[in-house]
Amino acid sequence: MKLSIKSLKKRNYDYSLVALVCSLSLIGVLLIYSASSYNARLQTGDSMFYVKKQLVAFAFGLVLMLSINYVNLDKLEKYSLPILIFSYVLLALVFIPGLGVESYGARRWLNLGAFTIQSSEISKFGLVIFIAAYISRKGADHPKSFLTVLAVGGIMAVLIMLEPNMSITMCVLAVTMMMLFVGGAKIKYFIVLIVPLIIGVILLIVVEPYRMKRLMAFIDPWASPKREGYQLIQSYYGLASGGLWGVGLFNSRQKHMFLPFSESDFILSIAGEELGFFGICAILLLFVLLIVKGISIAGRAQDRFSAYLAAGITAVIAVQSALNVAVISGSIPPTGLPMPFISSGGSSLVAFMCACGLLLNISNRRVGRGLLK
Repeated sequence: MKLSIKSLKKRNYDYSLVALVCSLSLIGVLLIYSASSYNARLQTGDSMFYVKKQLVAFAFGLVLMLSINYVNLDKLEKYSLPILIFSYVLLALVFIPGLGVESYGARRWLNLGAFTIQSSEISKFGLVIFIAAYISRKGADHPKSFLTVLAVGGIMAVLIMLEPNMSITMCVLAVTMMMLFVGGAKIKYFIVLIVPLIIGVILLIVVEPYRMKRLMAFIDPWASPKREGYQLIQSYYGLASGGLWGVGLFNSRQKHMFLPFSESDFILSIAGEELGFFGICAILLLFVLLIVKGISIAGRAQDRFSAYLAAGITAVIAVQSALNVAVISGSIPPTGLPMPFISSGGSSLVAFMCACGLLLNISNRRVGRGLLK
């Protein structure tokens, strides 16, 4: 695609979106340093180990986000099926010995030599691109198109579940349903799905003993305070210690090897301890502003594909952040799920920043009052 200086000048650059993404990402870097410096120094001899990796991912993600702003969205729609297939392949590759990396009994990462990537963090956005393209052409109000989208999302959910990764599976299924709803699927289709979904969730919990243990730990973590309930109890201690105003930045006690995964899945517990209730609220306010921004971009998009794509990306951010908050607060059973932009993890940060590059692209190319106005 050829770009001229004149065409670049015509774009109304959405600086507020860039500011929100960069603010969340840099807050994440600061919190990662606070949460990981002690453990990193003990484990690697470098207190900045996780921070350096996150800063590299941020710089790379920022370049990609600004570059994706100039991608031809018509071609992205055209190649949505190959993108979906590539997403499936990424998920399948983790099961190849030597290529897939196993950690804590799960195979979720690909070893690419110099670095590793978490396939599901990338693949879920490939699914969003395909669903947006499909329902923009076929709609979602017909049983055939509704079932097709469900099948596509279901295949990805199965691949992710085999890793296993219950949390991202829940995210993928929730986003699939939300995109179908936005696409105009009839309410009666969702009603028919309720019973099979409930049965499916129960079976997923029952067939894996560790999931049942996590459910029991969620119901009563003090019944097993040194095993399944340990992480949730430590998260409670961190949040309770923070009170309204927190114990002060860098002054967390839970990060001193009490709270597992303090720099990743449970980083908001450390934020709550150090910054308090109001600090957590300030961070969540930025997420709310980003989600509202995404909804606004979807509503003002110039075509259906762009509108559904923006809605899908926004749904991923909303669902994943909400699930993470629910986990660290004990509102749902504990499960490994990074907080978008905040948690340590290069592939997650880069994937979300690239997705926001698509939001930026859609925002900057809108015309008139938009499709949904």
